[in-house]
Amino acid sequence: MRSANLPKPITMDQERISVSLAKIKKGGEHFEIVVDSDLAVAYKQGKDVDLHDLLKSQRIFTHATQGIFAADMRLQAVFNTTDALTIAKLILAEGEIQLTAEYRAKLVEDKRKRIVQMIHVHCIDPKNHLPHPPQRIENAMEEAKVRIDEFKIPEQQWEEIIKKLRPIIPLRVETAQLQVHLPTTYAAKLHGLAKSFGKISKEMWLSDGSWTGTLEIPAGLKAEIMEKLNAATHGSVEIETLKQTS
Repeated sequence: MRSANLPKPITMDQERISVSLAKIKKGGEHFEIVVDSDLAVAYKQGKDVDLHDLLKSQRIFTHATQGIFAADMRLQAVFNTTDALTIAKLILAEGEIQLTAEYRAKLVEDKRKRIVQMIHVHCIDPKNHLPHPPQRIENAMEEAKVRIDEFKIPEQQWEEIIKKLRPIIPLRVETAQLQVHLPTTYAAKLHGLAKSFGKISKEMWLSDGSWTGTLEIPAGLKAEIMEKLNAATHGSVEIETLKQTS
């Protein structure tokens, strides 16, 4: 018979996407915490996350889905403390986050799309100096059997993935430097837009009210950025490609 002071079992069906468990086996026993999926993944990625928000329950369980708490005596014996936050930190650091299948699939898909976009933007085909279409990159990832790590941010994975794709499609990471001159009519309005495209250096406001600056961008974005600036200035922007480097 269940004790009256125990909570109702935590059913994953209630919050299939947002709730997960983090588990660890220590001292021959299993210990679990109930966590918010998004915040737990962010915590594992090294982001600043408040544990009070991350934990769905500030209790340590032996069987969370059955609502069975770990006894304080066992926590003290195994972890040398009964403080739930201290133990939760250790479980998150050394244990395993057990994501629901639905959430894991969503997380992997979101990261895959982001990585495809990063490769499309930052890489070119060295044969024609143009970016590969996203669908071609996706097909190559499938052919290379690329595995997306759901616990790593895309920026930590994409370079290794590029290495796996190179035997299938030619890829080169390149940046381009553009010298941009915005005429007086558009300078005040559009210099912020120009800055949003990449890294600006050697910028200067000229005596006639126009603006000039060197814009460093992913080479794959060059055509798109030039098109946007030309459209925004009705063709009056001056753009010169200074160099393109890999």
